[in-house]
Amino acid sequence: MEVVKIINDDLNTLFEIKTDDGYTIESVHYRKTLCVSSQVGCSIKCSFCASGLNGLTRNLSFDEIINQYLMVKDKGYEIESIAFAGIGEPLLNWENVKQAFDYFKSQGLSVSFYTTGFPISNFKQLLALNHDGVNLSLHSVFEEKRKSLIPNSHTISQLIQVFKDHLQQLSNRKKKLYNIAYILIYGENDSYEEIDKLGEIAKELGIGVSLLKYNEIEFFPYKSVPDDRYEELFLRLREKGIRVTLSNKYRTRKIGGCGTLMVNRLELHKLNFTIF
Repeated sequence: MEVVKIINDDLNTLFEIKTDDGYTIESVHYRKTLCVSSQVGCSIKCSFCASGLNGLTRNLSFDEIINQYLMVKDKGYEIESIAFAGIGEPLLNWENVKQAFDYFKSQGLSVSFYTTGFPISNFKQLLALNHDGVNLSLHSVFEEKRKSLIPNSHTISQLIQVFKDHLQQLSNRKKKLYNIAYILIYGENDSYEEIDKLGEIAKELGIGVSLLKYNEIEFFPYKSVPDDRYEELFLRLREKGIRVTLSNKYRTRKIGGCGTLMVNRLELHKLNFTIF
């Protein structure tokens, strides 16, 4: 493996890393955190996400996962936290991801996850780990709508039940490690009905909501909600007593955004823009 390109803006640094068999993955460094990829491509095929455009090519090995950290660290970047939030669904490469998790924790790093919860058997194992945060990517509270956005996953009711069974064993302090991740897409999942139902679910579970702003992709039909609507929906959840976080400044940049990683970056170079 080798780092073939480093792309910077004023906040984030994106590393294009080529595997020994010629595939390209990405890792992003920001604020002492490194987002790592777990697969080449993705089979979940979220309709708004560029990572799965070409489907799944293959899983990354344990060495390929931890080498993302080692190579970035060797270049002088300070890393205190690892986020499995890059290309791929970590639960679909579970054995290698779990081994990498153990390695990262042995290095004194905090480790968090973004996951669609698929497959559910591995989701249960993930929740039982000594992790530093799990964000369940829900993105709709209605089954048919979620199915259109996330074709290859479990039903909302199945995922919420697993979450509920686990969370009922935890203290309120421990529950702060868990969030529902919800990317707002204009005209798709931003109605008051959806947001109110999202608030009900979060309140029942006793966890927070990561209310994320969608990073638009030129060749996708989806649009981000306007800033005033974003703030309005944030406040609507807050008024219901929900712990809500917004996309921080690192995640709203083209280098560092949600749902916009690619299997390879050739098309991005042709289009002359860079996204993460």
